Amino acid sequence: MSLDKTRSLVMVEKLTADAREAFLAGNPGWNPVEGRDAVKKTFVFGDFNAAWGFMNRVALAAEKADHHPEWFNVYNKVEIVLTTHDADGLSERDVSLAKFIDAAAGGVFS
Repeated sequence: MSLDKTRSLVMVEKLTADAREAFLAGNPGWNPVEGRDAVKKTFVFGDFNAAWGFMNRVALAAEKADHHPEWFNVYNKVEIVLTTHDADGLSERDVSLAKFIDAAAGGVFS
């Protein structure tokens, strides 16, 4: 899956409530962040090396798309929060990045 950086030149709009619910229903493990229009997911890998490799793949795609996640890593655990600051909430950019992240994780999450 690829992400297109040219989208950063287009006005970013927040997801509708229906689109947000459809995303959550169709993407297991992504959960709303309390008090924010954002989603999060925690991934647990076999070791630090696997977690770091995953983070590298996501970082390269995020940089290419000019859309960067908030994340936290301790040893083999990576927690990712997605939101679009330009839209003041979730957007299609987050949906695209979440799908890439899930593919990059290869089915691993807690």
